[in-house]
Amino acid sequence: MTEPMPLPFTDPPPLPDWLLKAFPFRRRVYGGGRWPMHFVDEGQGPVILLQHGNPTWSFLWRKVIRLLADANVRVIAPDMVGLGLSAKPREVGLHSLRFHALNLSRLVQALDLNAITIVGQDWGGPIVGLMAHYNPDRVTGAVFGNTALSAPYKKRRLSTFHRLAHLPLVSDLLFRGLNFPVPVLHRAQGNPASIGSLERRAYGWPLKAFRDRAAPLALARMVPTGPQHPTSPYMRKVQSWGKAFRGPVRLVWGLKDPILGRALKNMRGLFPEALVTETQAGHFLQEEVPGALAEAILAVVKGRS
Repeated sequence: MTEPMPLPFTDPPPLPDWLLKAFPFRRRVYGGGRWPMHFVDEGQGPVILLQHGNPTWSFLWRKVIRLLADANVRVIAPDMVGLGLSAKPREVGLHSLRFHALNLSRLVQALDLNAITIVGQDWGGPIVGLMAHYNPDRVTGAVFGNTALSAPYKKRRLSTFHRLAHLPLVSDLLFRGLNFPVPVLHRAQGNPASIGSLERRAYGWPLKAFRDRAAPLALARMVPTGPQHPTSPYMRKVQSWGKAFRGPVRLVWGLKDPILGRALKNMRGLFPEALVTETQAGHFLQEEVPGALAEAILAVVKGRS
């Protein structure tokens, strides 16, 4: 007797009351692939695809989603496989830029999304960029904030945070045992108070179990150290897509970001015509300047670069 095929879309898992109050949006689960993906699906109209990075989930976009609520748009905000309420494979080596972009592509195709404005921050930038490379006719505009879309052309030194991810035993203790970097996310902010006790609790809640913490470690190891790194060929595809893209693009940047604040220079080079909004926010600028992001997103939806 064969197993029944899973339904492509199902109801989401319940949230505790304290989290539901802060995150009251329509949610769904796509189960058409091997790894079910949880996502927000809110509103109707032109499609806006919001993609988070490491180690957050769609909760990061809640303030932006609220600001878009009256704009007659449809917001899709997926949780990456391994994070949030999506499936959590335990193998660190399973994660790659290609893996996450293909997962997102399957969701986009299953929903038959077109004329998409992609929005990415942190790893969300390369993921939506590679998804756009695979589905060029589905994407019409883009907004990027505190991310990187270029492949390194020479060996580069990693930050202390990313070097820790490569240390045997130490990396497992930090990322899996102590749920790093969730307890210290506020240190990447322009205003550390923007990630308070509620936010830390919300970001840590999907990663309560040791067995569920493979993705934050894997994503830290995925940062390319040079042109031969396994991530680099796919970053080159993202970079090529960016150079060829002719739709409206805006950049919203947190200059106080100790991780990717300086990446703005390369992003300006990749998108020389893009209007740039510079802010005093840090890495997770969705928590600090949601209004600047919402304004840029709606401008791109309306076709203004």
